[in-house]
Amino acid sequence: MSRADLCRATPEAYGKIKRMVRRTIIIAITALALGPGLSACALLNVFDEKKPDPLPGERISVLLNSRTVAADPALAGKQILLPAPTPNQSWPQAGGYPNHAMQHIQISDSLAKAWSADIGSGSDDAELLNGTPVVADGKVFTLDAESLVSAYDMANGNRLWNTDLTPEEDDDGHISGGLAYDSGMLYVSTGFNYIIALDATSGKEIWRRRVETPMRAAPTVRGGRLFQVTLGNQLYALNAKTGETLWTHRGLPEVASVLGGASPAVDKGVVVVPYTSGELIALKVETGRELWQDALITVRRADVASSLSGIRGRPVIDRDRVIAVSNGGVMVAIDLRTGRRLWEKDITSIESPWVVGNYVYVLSTDSELIAMSRDDGRVYWVRGLPRFEDQKNLKDQITWTGPILASDRLIVAGSHGEALAISPYSGKFLGSVEMPDGVAISPVVAQGSVFFLANDAELVVYR
Repeated sequence: MSRADLCRATPEAYGKIKRMVRRTIIIAITALALGPGLSACALLNVFDEKKPDPLPGERISVLLNSRTVAADPALAGKQILLPAPTPNQSWPQAGGYPNHAMQHIQISDSLAKAWSADIGSGSDDAELLNGTPVVADGKVFTLDAESLVSAYDMANGNRLWNTDLTPEEDDDGHISGGLAYDSGMLYVSTGFNYIIALDATSGKEIWRRRVETPMRAAPTVRGGRLFQVTLGNQLYALNAKTGETLWTHRGLPEVASVLGGASPAVDKGVVVVPYTSGELIALKVETGRELWQDALITVRRADVASSLSGIRGRPVIDRDRVIAVSNGGVMVAIDLRTGRRLWEKDITSIESPWVVGNYVYVLSTDSELIAMSRDDGRVYWVRGLPRFEDQKNLKDQITWTGPILASDRLIVAGSHGEALAISPYSGKFLGSVEMPDGVAISPVVAQGSVFFLANDAELVVYR
């Protein structure tokens, strides 16, 4: 494309050109990192050459913890001051509110199990339980691993209704999507390429909209608009009342990505979209016009898992600032209006950051819970969590989800079936509770109750 052609390009085309250029630059940087003397032929020869026999002895990866985060010595002894906890009546969408900024939630100082319910099919080798429960209008809504949507009375756990959204012609293989509640309607994204609106009182279908590819992330709803990201890295903006398409936006395609997906964050007329390519893009909610874009990726990758640079943790919009982190090893704070990076850290995570006051808490893929400054990204403390069920033999690795902050407790849950409470001020362990099974979905909080959804599809409520 000539300079003249570039000048005549539309804003949408220009945005695509910029993303192509950025991807090309990243590939070039990677090539340079391999060394100037390493040609394409030399790369092939690496695999063709006969290698000598390996030396005897146990192999220990020197890169396993090479990016472990450390506390800033200048912050030693500095006191963390959090705003007082406040009650919230609902948790209407994945991440809480549409901007995903839940701050400090109020619950009782002592919690006991109130009730539990079997919501249907849980995770197994074929299906994955992925949908976060949502709480609104005195009800708890759930989505099981086989697209069964249910509503429960929040007070006692009695089932009010359920609806199976599996199409008759396509009942093999489920990709779990997610839920969102707004103005008496429950919105469901599915792996069958449908976004469905249900009446939240009865479960009756209101409308159904087919999209291009399946979905793993929950929708985000605000101001009469529904925003949904698909596995094909396409964002749909729909009329929440009718399902009519208002506009669409497409990110860079990605062949492989981290399992799961992240919902867009919406606030102050801006929707911030996380794509599995590692792109983070801000758009006007009315028109889809692109405001700015960033890429949360790095060329410093030590393993196959970290090379999947997708953003699975939901971005947070908090007081004109976007906080986001990727599996590609980049965590950033970005000015919502200009797209300027305010700070960045080498942190890898597939969980959503938790922003409260002047602080950010994030759970890294190295099983470290990190307390940071919202202003400049400096680290106050780092708490390492157990990494293996069998610590002696380093077997059965634990994956953690969270955190949420409720009444001076950071709560995380693990794949080994245990939830921990940790001090947000020091990182000290405060207590633990046993779950009925492993937990892969972050807990939610509403009306003083904490909701855990275990992998065996048991919903457990503490209050």
